Amino acid sequence: MPEVLPTPQGDLTLRTPAMPRDANAAGDIFGGWVMAQMDSASGIRAVERARGRVVTAAVKEMSFEKPVKIGDTLCVYTQVTKIGRTSITLKVEAWAQRYLSEVMEMVTSAEFVMVALDATGKPTPVPPEA
Repeated sequence: MPEVLPTPQGDLTLRTPAMPRDANAAGDIFGGWVMAQMDSASGIRAVERARGRVVTAAVKEMSFEKPVKIGDTLCVYTQVTKIGRTSITLKVEAWAQRYLSEVMEMVTSAEFVMVALDATGKPTPVPPEA
């Protein structure tokens, strides 16, 4: 029986190359850079859903399973899992497409909570889905 490989869950929201400036001396990409890309992807997806400004309120439990190396393409997938009154919760997965290959490996995942804001920066209700 063939091995079933894991596949990303959610929508591809962001793809970006891992560059030398984002790495340590061993060629491993900094975890903070990966987390920043995941935060950006969460913001993109939450802004689309809230149809307005959002901020990151929380990131829940992130652990790194595999390294990202210079030259890999980081692919971030997002999925809205819950809509609160002013909050949007997303499951976010970061996958590395290995350099010059079709191989995709999950690097980390986390739950991001974004809060919708009005023009004055105060929390505002998330509008119903269009």
